[in-house]
Amino acid sequence: MGTILNIITVLLGGIIGLLLGSRFPQKMRETVVSALGLFSIAVGLQMTFASKNILIVLGAILIGGIIGEAIGIDEGLKKVGEWLEEKTGNKGKEGTQGNFVRGFVMASLLFCVGPMTILGSIQDGLNGDYKLLAIKSVMDGFGALAFTSSLGVGVMFSTLTIAVYQGGLTLLAGYAKAILTDAMIAEMTATGGIMIMGIGVGSLLELKPIRVGNFLPALIIAPLIVGLLKLFGVV
Repeated sequence: MGTILNIITVLLGGIIGLLLGSRFPQKMRETVVSALGLFSIAVGLQMTFASKNILIVLGAILIGGIIGEAIGIDEGLKKVGEWLEEKTGNKGKEGTQGNFVRGFVMASLLFCVGPMTILGSIQDGLNGDYKLLAIKSVMDGFGALAFTSSLGVGVMFSTLTIAVYQGGLTLLAGYAKAILTDAMIAEMTATGGIMIMGIGVGSLLELKPIRVGNFLPALIIAPLIVGLLKLFGVV
C-alpha cells in the first residue's frame, strides 16, 4: 500500500510540476517539509513504545551504529548516487533527451536511496504500517514537482524504480515476517522509531546532521539480541 501511494504522489507531483513550472512558492515547500519533520519525530517516538525492553534498542542502535560507521554505509549510499548521476546523468547537456535521463536518474536516487525508503518498506512489509512511507510519499510528491518543473517528464518515470526497489523490499520484509517472533518485530519497530526521529531531526528539520544510514545494521542487530537473550533464557 505504501509503495502504491508513493507512486501516485510522484505522478501527481510530476503533473503539477509540468503545469506550474517554477511558479510553486519555495517557502510553501519549506513549510511542508518542516511539518513532515515534526510529524516524523512524533511517529518515531510512538514506534519506540513498541519496545518491551528499551535496553535492547539501545544496544542495537549502539552496535549497529558502530558497524555502520566502520563500513561507511551512509557515505556509500551517497557515493553510489553520485556515481550513477555522473555515469548516466548527462551533465552539461541541455537537450530534451539529456534532461529526460538526468531527471529520471536524479529522481530515482532521491526517492529510493536512503534510510527512509528501507525503514518504511520494512515497516510496511512486517506489519502493514505505512505511516513512514506516507510521509516519504508527500516529500517525494513535492520533490517530483520541483524536479519536473526544471527537468521534465523523465522524473515521472522514476516511479518504475520505486515500484521495483521499494516494492521489492516490502515483499522481502513480508517473507521475513515468517521467521521473526513478535518480540523481534517489536524491538525492530522501536529501533526503527529511533532512526525515524533521526531523519526528522537531521534530514527534514536540519537541526543537526545525523548519518542515519549508518544505523541501518541496528535493524538486524535488534532481533539478533532478542534471539540471544531468549536462547539464554533472559526473555
